[in-house]
Amino acid sequence: MQDELKEFSREELATFNGENGQPVYIAHDDKVYDVSESKLWKTGSHMQRHQGGTSLTEDIGGAPHGIEVFEKFPQVGILKPEKDPMDEHIPDLLLAVFRKIPMLRRHPHPMTVHFPIAFMMLFPVLNILYLVTGNKSLETSAFHVLVAGLVVAPVAMLTGPYNWWLNYAGKWSKIIAIKIFGSLILVTLILVIFLWRLLSPEILLQPSGARIVYLLLSLTLPVVVSVLGWFGAKMTFPH
Repeated sequence: MQDELKEFSREELATFNGENGQPVYIAHDDKVYDVSESKLWKTGSHMQRHQGGTSLTEDIGGAPHGIEVFEKFPQVGILKPEKDPMDEHIPDLLLAVFRKIPMLRRHPHPMTVHFPIAFMMLFPVLNILYLVTGNKSLETSAFHVLVAGLVVAPVAMLTGPYNWWLNYAGKWSKIIAIKIFGSLILVTLILVIFLWRLLSPEILLQPSGARIVYLLLSLTLPVVVSVLGWFGAKMTFPH
């Protein structure tokens, strides 16, 4: 019966993380499960993202499965009702919303950031294809892609601080500095290229030194978004 199960505090649960011969326990709501026998938890972490010894109550909303996966493993205890120390800065009302709609906590930035990444990767590709084929529609499409990137990049930049505050308590780090500085560089580059193309629609149509500079600037966009994506992944998958 549940009242006979061991009661774990969050600090006690954290010690069962699969390290130093310890079993791997995870919690969902008030239940603590032993997932040590799972091949997906053999290293103490799952998919290099979820760590043993933690509560996955909110994370489960973003997983491709439900709590039925946990229920395949023995329940070894119950979790004491207490606020996660990592959530001390978040109002209780907002935490209640996240329990109802978990994706609102972790997904806004990862969802929106993929759009500027895709657009900025595609922009120079279309320009190069135009130079190779001479098909003017490719250059026009590149400009449309650039405009789309100019629209969505600020959205991704706004959701970044939101997720940083929620999930990292706004803690400053080298990675955060790189992402903020890199994002400002990205938006500046997009804006400069956009205005240049808007004021000089024929910039790529005629051979000139300006065309070379314009093309080189466009080729910096994939580099910048790749750096931002790399450090974003370092935060999301630190192990």
